[in-house]
Amino acid sequence: MDSLLIKNARVIDPSQNLDTQTDIYVKDGVIAMLGGEIPQCDNIIDGENLIAAPGLVDMHVHLRDPGQTQKEDIISGCNAAAAGGVTSLLAMPNTIPTVDNGETVEYILEKSKNANSKVYVAASITKGLKSKEACDLKELKYAGAIALSDDGRPVENTAILRNAMIAAPELNMTVVAHCEDLFLADKGKINEGKVSKQLGVKGIPKAAEDCGTAREIALAAADNVPIHICHVSTKTSVDLIRDAKNRGVKVTAETAPHYFTFTEQELLKKDADFRMNPPLRTEEDRLAVIKGLQDGTLDAIATDHAPHTPEEKADFVSAPNGSIGMETSLSAGITSLVSTGLLTINQLIEKMSTNPARILKICAGTLKIGAPADIVLFDINEKWTVDPDKLHGKSKNTPFKNMTLQGKVKYTIKDGEVVYKQ
Repeated sequence: MDSLLIKNARVIDPSQNLDTQTDIYVKDGVIAMLGGEIPQCDNIIDGENLIAAPGLVDMHVHLRDPGQTQKEDIISGCNAAAAGGVTSLLAMPNTIPTVDNGETVEYILEKSKNANSKVYVAASITKGLKSKEACDLKELKYAGAIALSDDGRPVENTAILRNAMIAAPELNMTVVAHCEDLFLADKGKINEGKVSKQLGVKGIPKAAEDCGTAREIALAAADNVPIHICHVSTKTSVDLIRDAKNRGVKVTAETAPHYFTFTEQELLKKDADFRMNPPLRTEEDRLAVIKGLQDGTLDAIATDHAPHTPEEKADFVSAPNGSIGMETSLSAGITSLVSTGLLTINQLIEKMSTNPARILKICAGTLKIGAPADIVLFDINEKWTVDPDKLHGKSKNTPFKNMTLQGKVKYTIKDGEVVYKQ
């Protein structure tokens, strides 16, 4: 496709403070014009009654490839991404083998070359995620990784984490931290509180997340280096991050749609699709997460997309943690935050596209002239019911199943090519 014209859409681009009715002209895979005298085009999309925004950047995704491709693989995961308007994603390193060497980084990048979303790689900080031996960070950077994380678990060895945080800016990499004190978590399954007691299931205290968050902030403050905090779920962690930002600490943070939509009450259903780590918390925590999104404490919304097979998720207590989320994230944000007046649609796009791209330092999250033509077109008013069987990834473990959500992706465009059309 040489050229593409998107006509009459409401164009929202927080990177330019842009919110206007106009046309977008794409030429050779990049944004060539916004409005003006558009040349004749090979392909035209009528954007009337649709919003056109920078493609979403999901900075927390588990693609399960290599090693667990029965759950998801790079191609199927990117198909799910495209169906959710996600044109760029950061793949986490807890694969089999771990992404702790250049060869595995190169495998992921090679396999994703023709996928329907752009895959960026977060490599691990320690060998095998075991928190004992540091990886060769320069090797990982040279192979193409842009971020560092032991996500799936924290880096227990604080000295190794500190060294990575100090090295990362020099390598132009971002450290994204899974904040958890494993001694406090102690292999718990759900949030420690009323519901865990009622169900007789071992709980994870909020302090497990909060102590991890405090440690990472302390390191960032002490050495004046950046840190990005993953999947924030508690009020205290939000408060810690807010205080750190007010003190000038270089901290950014994300939360996920399930944390601003659901609470631990959902676990009374004994449905393992509502089990993730960190776990669903209380209503007080949910409201604190929303407040953090409103006041900028929480910069980004990411999914922590974590596919598992139905067989794995069959038993409530023994099932692995995690839920899928890329196909529902925009709609969940519109439903819970925008339609309720808690955020504007511009703020939501900023947290799902512009800010994640900035934090990861990638060329995405903008519709500026010359930028890659990564675009999502969606109907902000259309309502739809989430049918797991109609989702595009391999796994179906979504907590949003059978819910009616507002906002529907109609087209996803990557480098000027339509990769998803409803």
